[in-house]
Amino acid sequence: MPPSSILETALSVADLEQSREFYTRLFGYPILTSDDRLCAFDVQGRQVLLLFLRGSDPEGTHMPFGGHIPAHGSHGRSHVGFAIPEESLDEWREHLHQLNITVESEFTWPRGGGSLYFRDPDGHLLELLTPGVWPTY
Repeated sequence: MPPSSILETALSVADLEQSREFYTRLFGYPILTSDDRLCAFDVQGRQVLLLFLRGSDPEGTHMPFGGHIPAHGSHGRSHVGFAIPEESLDEWREHLHQLNITVESEFTWPRGGGSLYFRDPDGHLLELLTPGVWPTY
């Protein structure tokens, strides 16, 4: 049986404090846990957005209860898309403007959904998507 959803999405960041502040201001997600190596945000009680300090766990992480988490991390830019209601597009444009975040691209997809593209401090491409972009959304 296939998994029912994606629970975690992880991004590698160069400056964890800067990225933690960026995502907190941008989305206001509650922080589940945060230390000098990672920050985990609660996304609507259904998903987790993880920020890992790039290079902070080259050998993985040994947990105090005896488990081992293999090394995380990536190099280069990644992409994450966030679902928003269509009626909130204007509010998001204004919110991004107030945060001095440049929208790189905006358009309407053939199925009717819309996308706003912008970048985080590490250059990861973030997208806000309204329903209609995908047949499943």
